[in-house]
Amino acid sequence: MPAHYELAYVAGTHLAYEVVGLGPCVVLIHGFTLDGGMWDAQIDALAERRQVVRYDMRGFGRSAVPGETRYSPAADLKALLDYLHIDTATIIGLSLGGGVALDFALSYPDSTSALVLVDAMVDGWDWSSAWNESVGAVWATGRESGIAAAKEQWLALPLFQPALQQPEAGRRLKQMVSDYSGWHWRNKDPQQRLHPSTLQRLADITAPTLIVIGERDEPDFRAMADVFAQAIPHSRKVVMPGVGHMTNMEDPARFNAIVGDFLDER
Repeated sequence: MPAHYELAYVAGTHLAYEVVGLGPCVVLIHGFTLDGGMWDAQIDALAERRQVVRYDMRGFGRSAVPGETRYSPAADLKALLDYLHIDTATIIGLSLGGGVALDFALSYPDSTSALVLVDAMVDGWDWSSAWNESVGAVWATGRESGIAAAKEQWLALPLFQPALQQPEAGRRLKQMVSDYSGWHWRNKDPQQRLHPSTLQRLADITAPTLIVIGERDEPDFRAMADVFAQAIPHSRKVVMPGVGHMTNMEDPARFNAIVGDFLDER
């Protein structure tokens, strides 16, 4: 079905969102430089028996960029759910969106019925030198050579090569990065972090948690998935064979089946 986004003024900003389907709520949170469109292959499958909310986080897609006021992405999501009169939801997030999902589950446990962490990151992680060097170079390029050059360098990272090897997933990935404003590469994001860090508080997560990781994802993300599986009490990990960081786009049928089975158990 075609996407139909609306704008909500919540938490002092404008967030673009779409709601489809009826039933228990599922929220989809996208990754960095991406937007809610990365979930196109999941919407119809999830909306058959559930209410699905996807939105563009502050600074991405159709939503407003951050200003100078400090904010919390998890609080933004809670404000959006309050605006939509949704009390509780399963929170599904990929990469950066997985980090927001973790923060939401810790900050609003009564609003989190379940958690799905897809190739997720976590605040407080000690990133490898290889990751810091390659990603730091993208930020430097954004400041020194411009957004277009940074986007080209970002897409050239090993992180995205498995997805780019697939014509349709690659086309959609390139389009989302092309549409990204590049704001974060040129501005300081006044985002609030949890204290103690999210990484230190994983054992406090009470929601049933599914961890999905691509077999070909980068070492840092595979290591984080292992830590989640060890530290989060009611969790289990599924490794998707043959795919990398963009698991839901690279193998949507298998991804939908894995997540669908988990949701059915709830």
